[in-house]
Amino acid sequence: MRAQDHPNHTPDVPMLFSPTVERLQIKYVNPALAPLAKRLPGFTIVKHTGRTSGTPYETIVTSYRKGNVFAVLLAHGKTNWVKNVLAAGQADVRLLGRELHIVNPRIVPVGSDGTGLPLIPRLALRKAGVFVADIA
Repeated sequence: MRAQDHPNHTPDVPMLFSPTVERLQIKYVNPALAPLAKRLPGFTIVKHTGRTSGTPYETIVTSYRKGNVFAVLLAHGKTNWVKNVLAAGQADVRLLGRELHIVNPRIVPVGSDGTGLPLIPRLALRKAGVFVADIA
C-alpha cells in the first residue's frame, strides 16, 4: 500500500513515511523507546483514550513547546492518537518528567504559516501537518 492510499493520509495532513516504515516503528521502535521516553528530552508520552473502545493508551511522540503551546509534527499523517485527542478535546502528556494537561487540540494543515508555533514545527508546515494544543 502506498502512503497516499493509507487511511492516515489526508490532503491537509499528508503521510510522509511509507506504511511499511510505520508498521516497523509501531512493532519494534516504539516498544524499545518506551522505557527511555520518560527520561530523554524531546520525547513526550501522550495519554489518551480510544474513541470507541474507551481503552487508555500511551503514545510516544516528539514534541515541541513554546510558552503554553504544545506541538507535534504529524509525519505519519492523522494517526489514531491524534483522532482520539481531537475527539476527547483534551489529553494528559508527560514531558520531561512533568505531567501536563493539554486542551483545545487542533491541526494546523500543511502549507499554513504557523504563526506562534515553535521554530521546527513552523518550518515543517512546508511538508507536514502539525498537531497543536494549549497547555492548561
